[in-house]
Amino acid sequence: MAYLPQIIFGIVLVFGIGFFAKNVKRLSRNIKLGKDVDVSDNTQQRWKNMIRIALGQSKMVVRPIAGFLHIIVYIGFVIINIEVLEIILDGLLGTHRIGLKFLNESLYGFLIGSFEVLAVLVLVSVIVFWIRRNIIKLKRFLSNEMSGWPKSDGNIILYFEVVLMCLFLLMNATDTAFQSLGSGNLISQYVAPLFSNLPESTLVLIERSAWWLHIVGILIFLNYLYYSKHLHILLAFPNTYYGNLKPKGQFKNLEAVTNEVKLMMDPSADPFAAADEDAADPEKFGASDVTDLSWVQLLNAYTCTECGRCTSECPANQTGKKLSPRKIMMDTRDRLEEVGKNIDANKGAFVDDGKQLLGDYITKEELWACTSCNACVEACPVSIDPLSIIMDMRQYLVMEQSAAPADLNNMMGNIENNGAPWPFNQMDRLNWAKEE
Repeated sequence: MAYLPQIIFGIVLVFGIGFFAKNVKRLSRNIKLGKDVDVSDNTQQRWKNMIRIALGQSKMVVRPIAGFLHIIVYIGFVIINIEVLEIILDGLLGTHRIGLKFLNESLYGFLIGSFEVLAVLVLVSVIVFWIRRNIIKLKRFLSNEMSGWPKSDGNIILYFEVVLMCLFLLMNATDTAFQSLGSGNLISQYVAPLFSNLPESTLVLIERSAWWLHIVGILIFLNYLYYSKHLHILLAFPNTYYGNLKPKGQFKNLEAVTNEVKLMMDPSADPFAAADEDAADPEKFGASDVTDLSWVQLLNAYTCTECGRCTSECPANQTGKKLSPRKIMMDTRDRLEEVGKNIDANKGAFVDDGKQLLGDYITKEELWACTSCNACVEACPVSIDPLSIIMDMRQYLVMEQSAAPADLNNMMGNIENNGAPWPFNQMDRLNWAKEE
């Protein structure tokens, strides 16, 4: 059974990638539960945003320490995993360091040496991240929504990265053939002496074990992403591409409502001429559940990194209100996952579970605490827009349930009756100027 290791490797690889593909299909299905929205405009600007924000990490470095460390982890982890290509080829072909067959020793050594340096930098950065979360305990990681699984998830991913980097260095340090090259072992040469007294057979066993654990760990990490906030590693790119290009503060208008306002402003207008014969009134104004949101908003929810920058910048949250833009996105994602599981359990059809996003996940108090200042949108490093979800749910409360706060109802009544938000007749507006 000379080919048994390759067969086992092939099975593990197919299973790992297959399970990942299954999760990607489920993810795509869930996102497509949202309403369609046209985001095909200005493709050049969208590509620029994706390259600048997702690839270039431009909004991460607004906070220099976290931004710099994140760039190290991001670049290091991506570049180091280029070696996964060699591991896959070695596993399938039964070779060992196949890269040496195609590259000269100096170039191969330069690549592996660069990977080892990056592995150490990633290790240092990850340790600092862990300290910030668990020892320094930064305030934005201690909110109520960050207890339980979100807190554990943040640490689990750090442990994953530490183990994978250590396995990579251990694999190189115990590979006697690689160490004998004297090229590329910039870091592992200092680890190798720890195993110098072990017999060759033991070194081979350690090296092979580290090699297997490294590739299996990467496959586990890949499939863990779906269940983790670190799904943003993949989704940050489409999310920044499809991000809102309109100026901050410019809200969308419903055509049906716009036509009603036009008729109200011009009573002589022909109501039938003003209406678009092909345009139907929306079935529902605003959003009360995830299926009322657009697919871009649902993509936003899955892309959320739970970094808390949005909440830390939110003036409502800073003044003690219950609103947390991060929680809005986490709640949307959790409800979407619940709806997706409902569909899976009922063979592709959603069965009413008596729950919805509004009320069961997000409260009215949270929604009305928002000042619509766009601070959360501006702060997000991957172009997520919590405000759009808040405004859609507010629209539902106002237009479907007439459940706006009393002060807002009074203002809207004054606008309707007096043409201004103040409770004064239009004829009396200038009376104050007559007073001596």
